[in-house]
Amino acid sequence: MVGTQLNWDQYATAWARLHGGFDPRSAAPVVRAWLRFAYHVGFVLGRLRVGPTAVTVFGVLLCFCVPLSVGRAGDGPFLGALFVLLAAVADSVDGAVAVATGRTTRLGYVYDSVADRLGEVAWLVAFWLLGAPGALVAAAGGLSWLHEYVRARSVSAGMREIGAVTVGERPTRVSVALVGLLVAGLTGLIDADLTAGTITMATTVWVLLAGFGLGQLLAAVRRALVDAG
Repeated sequence: MVGTQLNWDQYATAWARLHGGFDPRSAAPVVRAWLRFAYHVGFVLGRLRVGPTAVTVFGVLLCFCVPLSVGRAGDGPFLGALFVLLAAVADSVDGAVAVATGRTTRLGYVYDSVADRLGEVAWLVAFWLLGAPGALVAAAGGLSWLHEYVRARSVSAGMREIGAVTVGERPTRVSVALVGLLVAGLTGLIDADLTAGTITMATTVWVLLAGFGLGQLLAAVRRALVDAG
């Protein structure tokens, strides 16, 4: 109901409970500003009776637009980057709608996780269409999926917190996809043959960050579960 929507402080407290105790009010200025932006958009959508699932579905559709748009001559990578940015906003806002309106559910959490993985697959398909090697793209997707799988299984095994905030988290993947497509578009304006090399470099960065992040997470999980055991 509209009357039950949370103010910022109440929202931040509820958000922290759902994210391993990390308080958005104490985050870095850029992160705090992003989360407050998501809260305000979510608050407005809550008043308009837009549900979090609808926002999640819209975000997935935006992700599917990324590989469909990169094939356009000239501005394709730029359009892809725009859709990645809009999908990232939707990804933050769906949770904000759920928290701000008191509509968080376990099923919604599962839907959101599935949507994130589908979105990343769509972005990596776009990388492949622009010329990144298939094996490298598959490695990027596999490492990112393994990162999330390890965390989920570790929580099931008794790890109480998120384990560690690694360099391979979801915001990193969003940043690599966004910047990679933008730079690929810029280099493509100089020479169309540079696009494939640029997007391959972006995919390589994704793989390196995902691999290092997985190592960080495994080390944190080992410490947490050994201490708990």
